[in-house]
Amino acid sequence: MSADGRIRCWPTTDPLYIAYHDDEWGRPVRDERGLYERLCLEGFQSGLAWITILRKREAFRAGFADFDPDTVARFGERDVKRLLGDAAIVRHRGKIEAAIANAKGVLALRETDAPLPALMWEYRDGGEADAKELSKRLKAAGFRFVGPTTVYAAMQATGIVDDHIPQCWVREDVERARRAG
Repeated sequence: MSADGRIRCWPTTDPLYIAYHDDEWGRPVRDERGLYERLCLEGFQSGLAWITILRKREAFRAGFADFDPDTVARFGERDVKRLLGDAAIVRHRGKIEAAIANAKGVLALRETDAPLPALMWEYRDGGEADAKELSKRLKAAGFRFVGPTTVYAAMQATGIVDDHIPQCWVREDVERARRAG
């Protein structure tokens, strides 16, 4: 139980992390840009603490054109160098190049019968086996840094699965939002 008397899914006293849990984590994200952003951020998080990414999130948004896939898909080597020089984000060439590849993957999926939102939400309420299958499908569309663990974390973050613990004070509200969509 937190200092405010509420039960959350993980213990923290960091206000940013509390706000993320209470207001965002597990709530449905159904738009292409939002899903693309979460996939990229989860990729950047690989090997790091999520709070690190939360603290850098606005800088990521600024550096990656608010995660507009049409814009990011046009990024080239000059943009990669610019981002590698940006101390406000995670400066990892592979992850930066993956975010660009993922934008191109979003555009490629638009040309199929399963654009990114439809593809990801096919796995609603799925488990880790489904994350493996979704990971394979994303990779086939050109996505990178989307292994099963990263994909499952994105599924949790975007409400595709609800992993709020039963006692969590926001679980019922999250479930209501998921049913409404």
